[in-house]
Amino acid sequence: MLADDLPTLVSSSAIAKAFSAAIASGELAVGTALPSIRSLSEEIGVSPGTVALAFRLLRERGVITSAHGKRSRVAERPPIPRPFRLPLPDDVRDLSTSSPDPALLPDVGSFLSPDLYAPRLYNTPALDDALVPIMSAQFAADGIDGQLTVVNGALDGMERILATHLRPGDAVIVEDPQWVSSLSLFRVLGLTVVPVPVDDEGMIPSALAEALGSRRSAALILTPRAQNPYGSALSPERAERLRAVIAKTPELIVIEDDHASLIAGAPASTLATGRQKWAVIRSMSKALGPDLRIAVMSSDAETADRVEGRLLLGPGWVSHLTQRLVAAVLSDEQAVAQIATAERVYTERRSAFAGALADRGIPSVGRSGMNVLIPVAEESTLAGFLLTRGWAVRTGEPFRLHTPPFIRVTTAALKPEDGVRLADDLRFALGGERYRPA
Repeated sequence: MLADDLPTLVSSSAIAKAFSAAIASGELAVGTALPSIRSLSEEIGVSPGTVALAFRLLRERGVITSAHGKRSRVAERPPIPRPFRLPLPDDVRDLSTSSPDPALLPDVGSFLSPDLYAPRLYNTPALDDALVPIMSAQFAADGIDGQLTVVNGALDGMERILATHLRPGDAVIVEDPQWVSSLSLFRVLGLTVVPVPVDDEGMIPSALAEALGSRRSAALILTPRAQNPYGSALSPERAERLRAVIAKTPELIVIEDDHASLIAGAPASTLATGRQKWAVIRSMSKALGPDLRIAVMSSDAETADRVEGRLLLGPGWVSHLTQRLVAAVLSDEQAVAQIATAERVYTERRSAFAGALADRGIPSVGRSGMNVLIPVAEESTLAGFLLTRGWAVRTGEPFRLHTPPFIRVTTAALKPEDGVRLADDLRFALGGERYRPA
């Protein structure tokens, strides 16, 4: 019982943990008003500042809500976020979704054949034999050697790892800015986010060291290349420095969301080497199309076993038909060549747009992937103006933790000549005259 535990609590983290446990068990129901900071500090025998910090931790995890002048209350369990998008006018180019260019996807449907499907029963191994050698070779080529598991996309794999290794209230170190869907997942799971800034080469080592020193963290989650929305990619030198930073925390689980591995436009680097608990997740969505909903994870044996066990509570396994279809595509020379071409085109389009911006004095970042991030002073007004010019872009607010404002432009289907027009409109919007070449 919470009342029995209170006299033994001496730190803000212990207080937050006790209240989290009482809420999770149902002892404190949704909407229950919590004691005031002053009364609780007197009851426990700690300073009001200690209780205030505990309540702040609970608010950051979404466990309680607070309003000015009112007592804190137990929050409702956060709903699973559902994307809401207004339809765009027909004459507006949608550069906001981070989707691949359909014209650059291989014709997956052409690989459907009568012999692709074979009956699979409940006792069939979850990983299809056809996919094993292909993905094993891909991971091995990048120095990644672990047990393979198939999941329904990168976010699905991440959710299953976090749900089986972590508990509500645990801290996770993440990149700032961070993928919107990941942030939503962390909040739904009740995890505390510890942001670390990134640059072109990934997480900044000194900032990661500071984050690790500031509190005990259970997981480090990063995107090794095609980071969304920043576009950073780990260099071998940066990866080595980051590995040195985390070497003193062997209990930390490292999760790498390598969601764009086949078309990222940057070689692979990893922090997972030599770790006790780790996972590298590679999705097929960017290279083969999002509707396949499949990703392959390489990890330590315990993490793989936990994820497979978690799968059994839901879908059971990823369709063997889908696995065999992906294996057929990735073993076809022409399809593999087409994926390589797509990677080259994505790189050219991203670089061409960034170059057009630079020619107009507009700074941007985007070392890999299919997005370009543009720092701006005011996001919404600029996005609204661009919409009137026929461009839909993504504002940075949903991605940002401590990062200054920006907009994100998806360049996957942005041809160089269109990128020049968009760069002209941005130059005009940001206070200069429309660019005119000499």
